Amino acid sequence: MSATTATAPRTARAGASRDLAPRRRGVRNRLSTALWSALSVVLFALFAFPVYWMVNTSFQPNNEVRGSDIHFWPDNFTLRNYATVLFDPGRTPFAPAAVNSLVVTLTTVVVALVFAFLAAIAVTRFRFKSRRGFIVMILVIQMIPGEAMIVSIFRVIDGWHLLNTLIGLTIVYVATVLPFTIWTLRGFVNGVPADLEEAAMIDGCSRAGAFWRVTFPLLAPGLVATGVFGFIQAWNEFVIALVLNARPEMMTLPVWLRTFLVANGTTNWAAIMAGSTLMAIPVIVFFLIVQGRMTSGLVSGAVKG
Repeated sequence: MSATTATAPRTARAGASRDLAPRRRGVRNRLSTALWSALSVVLFALFAFPVYWMVNTSFQPNNEVRGSDIHFWPDNFTLRNYATVLFDPGRTPFAPAAVNSLVVTLTTVVVALVFAFLAAIAVTRFRFKSRRGFIVMILVIQMIPGEAMIVSIFRVIDGWHLLNTLIGLTIVYVATVLPFTIWTLRGFVNGVPADLEEAAMIDGCSRAGAFWRVTFPLLAPGLVATGVFGFIQAWNEFVIALVLNARPEMMTLPVWLRTFLVANGTTNWAAIMAGSTLMAIPVIVFFLIVQGRMTSGLVSGAVKG
């Protein structure tokens, strides 16, 4: 009788411990989720603050921007900076520079994706003698900074009589973006099994039909994700555009933005921030358009099957 009485409290305590364990795990999970959420908010604030400060500064008068007081909100809200950027007759207009940037960037992305896609297919799907050397060459070319070849690039483009032309700048941008694009697309193509094409060919498809109906739809997210990186790289490039397209009518937006810098005078920093805000809008719009495809393309390499 005493043994049964002694065992009962132990059984009750064990049952209570088992009941408390899920509660403790739930509390730990909620605490962990709260900490990660707080960390995410802090990181988002750190990354978003420079963008907010750029937009905030663009709505402030230039004398307040140059003053010693810090304004976290435009107390004297003004659109004069945007009027200066868009309509000031005393400087190079914004619209032609924006058109030049869009034409060069979009052409660069399309041409680079076409050549990189064909190169990635060749390197991944076919075995040829210099295949490994070609891959190593792509890595080596990526390590060379573009500024180290600026004199050679200038002499080549000048020899082709393509200085101060959008065609010449596009050719250089394609050559600059192409190595990274080939290397990135190679990973996406390598992640799609060739067995899918063989199965489609067994079902009656031709080799070209199997590729376009089966393989290409799986590679579309990778093309979009790679195109976004190429778009940003070409859109923000400054040094090559400054050297090759120095004429005002041939400026791209990064070079046009430089016209607001004054060496021996007062730099209109508020107008620079307004121009930078306008310059960021096409990138944001392009990203919003391809966001869904880009997200699936970035994570597609993690799925095996």
